[in-house]
Amino acid sequence: MTPYTQLETFLNQENEWLPSLSLDCVIFGFHDHELKVLLLKYRNVDALALPGGFVHKEESIDEAAGRVLRERTGLTDIYLEQFYVFGQKERQNHLFNKTIIEAQGFQLPADHWFIRRYVSVGYYALVDFLDVIPSPDYLSDSIDWYDVQTMPPLLLDHGQIVRKALDTLRTLLEHNPAGFGRRAAPLLPDTFTMADLQRLYETILDQKLLRTNFQRKMLSLKVLERVDKKRTGKAHKAPYLYRFKPWQ
Repeated sequence: MTPYTQLETFLNQENEWLPSLSLDCVIFGFHDHELKVLLLKYRNVDALALPGGFVHKEESIDEAAGRVLRERTGLTDIYLEQFYVFGQKERQNHLFNKTIIEAQGFQLPADHWFIRRYVSVGYYALVDFLDVIPSPDYLSDSIDWYDVQTMPPLLLDHGQIVRKALDTLRTLLEHNPAGFGRRAAPLLPDTFTMADLQRLYETILDQKLLRTNFQRKMLSLKVLERVDKKRTGKAHKAPYLYRFKPWQ
């Protein structure tokens, strides 16, 4: 089925979805000391947006988010967290949605369900950058990783959604570092050095941390287990490797 046919089928499926409810997914990965987010580029439109979708009448919102994540990343075992509901009355721009669809070769009537106002449930996911197989949807011609610090402007309020997801991560990291540490496990290799872990925390917080204080704090949380020394050829100077303990 071609993207055009898929889109045509989708536009004729109003009765398949819960009315006025959508979801947007902020998919975070960590690579080359950068926190990255996965963004779609709409076909024939110069606009970037978060992966998202609608909720089938027979599925829960969490199931819908899992489906969207699976379709866009190829991953089936993904940590998902619902973090906010975006319901401002001005968030829906029906003219922009109409433009997106018309750019694909369709003309929509003024009362079409796709261009009505939607409340969006925000989810964030923490994934292994190297395991993701980015797959665009039938409205998009590409899906790529962007550094959250330098990402270009996004469609509608999607930039605000990314910032809110990042604020949520920072709050969790600051107030519940043990819980954050385990949730952040997919952002790092199976085993990592304390310096690797510190770089991740510094990147998310966007601030430098004192090495000795950071190490003392992380070890006191009892969420890490030491594995072995990193193989560098200099055993007496090599840093220790760690991994997160399994959830109890």
